[in-house]
Amino acid sequence: MRYLLLCAAILLPESLAFPARLQLTSWSNIDTYLDKFFPIFTKTPSLSLEERIKEMQKFFHLNVTGNLTAETAEIMKRSRCGLPDVTGYKALAESSRWEKTRLTYRIVTYTTDLTPKQVDNAIKKAFMVWSDVTPLQFERVFFGYADIMIGFAYFAHGDGYPFDGRGNVLAHAFGPGGGLGGDAHFDDSERWSETNKEINLFLVAAHEFGHSLGLSHSDDPTALMYPIYSYVDPSTFTLPEDDSSANCTGLTPCHKAHLICPQAHSPTVQPTIRGN
Repeated sequence: MRYLLLCAAILLPESLAFPARLQLTSWSNIDTYLDKFFPIFTKTPSLSLEERIKEMQKFFHLNVTGNLTAETAEIMKRSRCGLPDVTGYKALAESSRWEKTRLTYRIVTYTTDLTPKQVDNAIKKAFMVWSDVTPLQFERVFFGYADIMIGFAYFAHGDGYPFDGRGNVLAHAFGPGGGLGGDAHFDDSERWSETNKEINLFLVAAHEFGHSLGLSHSDDPTALMYPIYSYVDPSTFTLPEDDSSANCTGLTPCHKAHLICPQAHSPTVQPTIRGN
C-alpha cells in the first residue's frame, strides 16, 4: 500500500466552533450554519449572504444559486462533523503539525451504546486506517496524558464547544498541538453502533482522527474527510484516493488547506498499533 505524505492543515481556534441544534426555517438560521461551517475570515470580510451561500453550494457541488434551495436545505439538515469546511489561509503556521511519528491515545470516557470492548476495537481500527498509509504509530495508554485524548460527552463538556444533542454535529476533533490539540470528542446523544444502524463509530472516528493528524475537510463526497456522514461497510472499507496519495504533487490545496508536506518516509517502515 502506498504511503500517505501527510499534508498537515492548521486548524484555527476560531474555526473550531460547533453549532447549536439547527432548525432551518429562516434566513437567520442559514447565517448560523454559515458562521459555523463557512466562517468569514479577514481575507474575505465583505461577502454578502448570497455570496456565502454560493460558497457553500460550490463546496457541496450543488446548483449555485445563492438562495436556500431544497437541496441546500437538505444538506444543512444532515448529520456531520463539527469542524468548518473552510479555513483561513493567512493564519496558517508550520508549528501546528505533529513533530513525531509515534503518538499516544487514551480513551477517557465511553458510550453506553456499545460495550467498552466494542468501543476499543472501533477506535483501534480507526487509527489503523491512518497507520496503514503512513509511518505513524499509535500506542494506547491507560493513564495520564496522551497526545490524543478521546471521550464521549453530552452538550457542554469543558472544551468551549458544546454538542447540540442528537443529530446535526456528531463529533469534533482538534488539530495537532498541546493541550486540546489532537483530542477527539463524540456526542453521546447520538446512538453509536458497529453497523449501519444509527451512527457507525468506526467511520466517524476515522474521520475525526484525520483532523487529529492535521487534515481538513474534503469536498469529494467519496472521501473519508467529507464533512457529511454516510455509511460504508467497515468490513470492506479502504481509504479513498482523495484521502491518500503517493505524493503532494497536484494536491494544492490539500483538502482545501495550506500544504505543509513533511519529507517522505521510507515505505519499508512497518506501522504498528500497540495496546489492546
